[in-house]
Amino acid sequence: MKHTVTIKDIAEKTGVSKSTVSRALSGDSYNINEKTRQQILKVADELGYKRSKLAVNFRNNRTKQIGIVVPELITSYFVSFINRVQSILYEKGYQVIISICNENPDIERRNLMVMQDYQVEGILISPCHNKENIDVYKNLMDQGIPMVFFDRTIDDLSVPKVKIDDYIKSFFMVEYLIRSGKKRIIHLAGPSFIQNTWERLRAYKDAMSKFGLTVAPEFIVQSGVNYEDGERSMEEFMKKQISFDAIFCFTEMVALGAKSFLQKLHYSIPEDVAICTMSGTILSTLVYPTLTVVEQPVELMAEKSVDLLLEKIENMDIPNQTIILESRMIVRDSTKKNN
Repeated sequence: MKHTVTIKDIAEKTGVSKSTVSRALSGDSYNINEKTRQQILKVADELGYKRSKLAVNFRNNRTKQIGIVVPELITSYFVSFINRVQSILYEKGYQVIISICNENPDIERRNLMVMQDYQVEGILISPCHNKENIDVYKNLMDQGIPMVFFDRTIDDLSVPKVKIDDYIKSFFMVEYLIRSGKKRIIHLAGPSFIQNTWERLRAYKDAMSKFGLTVAPEFIVQSGVNYEDGERSMEEFMKKQISFDAIFCFTEMVALGAKSFLQKLHYSIPEDVAICTMSGTILSTLVYPTLTVVEQPVELMAEKSVDLLLEKIENMDIPNQTIILESRMIVRDSTKKNN
């Protein structure tokens, strides 16, 4: 397969930074001296560097377009994130291109290629898989398109990130269940290819261990991310006829599916089973009983993500930051017994 020449290749050949190469290729004659600019253009031509079709049209101007890539739009979390990002960027003269991947890495890959074709200046992404598209992410950044990862992040990538401390908040949530008298807590775990899954699972195990509670293998149920996954995983667990008194869920939609399944079997919540979840949104307040959740500061996450991306657009060579935001646990009726 023929190697695609990138901004990184030109930078290595000329001995200048990627941001300097990017400026030279975009026709910036103010922030780079003419001799350096001409040298970069000469090397780019020799290496066979080709800019995308839209980049040629914008040789003397920026596209002022930002890509937003999200795994789903079922819950209000990503809707709120997109709305806040749009409002910030619109004020700064940017437009956004939105990609919804439906938890499918193949769709994510194709949509990222479209964004590259349209020469977006940067991308905000919450990936649907922590392995599948790493080559695409690296290629985009090598092409001079900065990326900021939010909510779902990937440890193996050196990129700007904005997230909450999944481990700490998951630990506190399970600890709260135990201090409330729960001993047989099952965990409806997320998919193994999402980074957050491992942090939440580790916290669950550590909290149970702290109080000397055994975590039997069957207490960890491989679930998913949506409502149907919650119903299905709960149904499969119930077939084992194992007693339990609480459920700690990977995400809100899973919790709602599990809760619905149990209520159809006439379980009383929280009297028979307490339920709580990470990644709560307003949906958790619209059901009966309302759900105990850890809620992320979605608007602040959007603001910090935009800040990091705009900094990278101006200078690709600045160090990558990881911002960890404070989230809050909200105790509601799904874990509170009536006195």
